[in-house]
Amino acid sequence: MKILLVEDEKELASDIKSYIDEEAFVCETAYSFEEGLRKINLYEYDCAVIDITLPGGSGLKIIEELKVLSAHTGIIIISAKDSLTDKLTGLEIGADDYITKPFHLAELNARIKSVLRRRQFKGENEIRIKELVLIPDKREVRINSLSPELTRKEYDLLLYLVNNKERVVTKESIAEHIWGDHADSFGNLDFVYSQIKNLRKKMIEAGSEDYIKTVYGIGYKFSIK
Repeated sequence: MKILLVEDEKELASDIKSYIDEEAFVCETAYSFEEGLRKINLYEYDCAVIDITLPGGSGLKIIEELKVLSAHTGIIIISAKDSLTDKLTGLEIGADDYITKPFHLAELNARIKSVLRRRQFKGENEIRIKELVLIPDKREVRINSLSPELTRKEYDLLLYLVNNKERVVTKESIAEHIWGDHADSFGNLDFVYSQIKNLRKKMIEAGSEDYIKTVYGIGYKFSIK
């Protein structure tokens, strides 16, 4: 899962990012209004955690822009203001949740997971596709009675493909979603092919059908048809 954190307090942002990283999410940070806008226009995110008060502008404006660009992205507002007006405004323009500073990182993490379940898994704790079961909160996958040992990136790749079931996803979008900002530093996308190959092999060996289809010249598709 790919998270965007827009927070101008760098110490707090660092603490949040470290905590989220430990949960095996990919977390990118922006420290200003302009940087936040640039990020949402360049990349796609599963969830965005956005401070209202930012250098250069309001986080509410970023939320409005994000809703136009990517309606599926979950949004959590964080703010030092315990203002009912700010809360209602944020929720009215499309935010999913609101948390007031100071807060426990565990609470923010729980809210992120809750938003992701509602947005991508229809509120369910498990994703079931024929013989395949994914449990995102536990980062587990089961195929029939077996649990193939997937690396962190292989699991993230599988979840990304499942979330985009029956849709073609490009190698570029896979790289950006799984590796975040670091994807821009790679000279080519051969590593995506290697990850797909390893994931497909492990799934088939565990008894799964071959759901991952190659769309030559474009990317890949998770298809049960």
